[in-house]
Amino acid sequence: MPRTARASAGGICYHVINRGNAGAVVFRDDAEYQEFEKLLGQACHRLPMPILGYCLMPNHFHLVLWPREDGDLSRWMQWLLTAHVRRHHKRHGTFGHIWQGRFRAFPVQDDRHLLTVLRYVERNPLRANLVPEAQQWRWSSLRWFGWQRSMLAAGPVDRPDDWLELVNQPQNEAELAAIRSSIQRGSPFGGRTWTRTTAELLGLETSLRPRGRPAS
Repeated sequence: MPRTARASAGGICYHVINRGNAGAVVFRDDAEYQEFEKLLGQACHRLPMPILGYCLMPNHFHLVLWPREDGDLSRWMQWLLTAHVRRHHKRHGTFGHIWQGRFRAFPVQDDRHLLTVLRYVERNPLRANLVPEAQQWRWSSLRWFGWQRSMLAAGPVDRPDDWLELVNQPQNEAELAAIRSSIQRGSPFGGRTWTRTTAELLGLETSLRPRGRPAS
């Protein structure tokens, strides 16, 4: 069967990241965070996209998405980022690049690995010393935990009841190293067999090769 285009296969969860161009701050005040959250909702209205988690940081964002159909992720993200850039420039009277190129998306296995990524995403403000407790960051899906989740979709794996406590506890170095490796390499994040199979499906085999070793 033909390979599906990268970061666009349906039925797979994705950890999606984009950063401000040259590391620049994108969200300068509450209004800009609110505008981006509003755009997330509008994007879902245009093209249904289950949002499992998210975190908006001053110079980047994390989304955990679960597209249902092939190509949905690319179309959804293209509309979101294009709409945001237009509104950002209109507000500030600026032009040029806002984001650091195209978004990056990493497939995530829908088991404990998905919970590990969600915890990583929602813990981000605490890890960056922006808040004393992760749930105090206003621009994260964690603030919806235990409340009416108007923006969040039910995922393939439920968060445990002690989720707030887990997010506020440091992740171990092995988990952090594995997630950061996935981000740096652009590789799937999951168990060994699933990772290899998914990489083959999406044409990401090179992301699994050891660094510095030429392809055979």
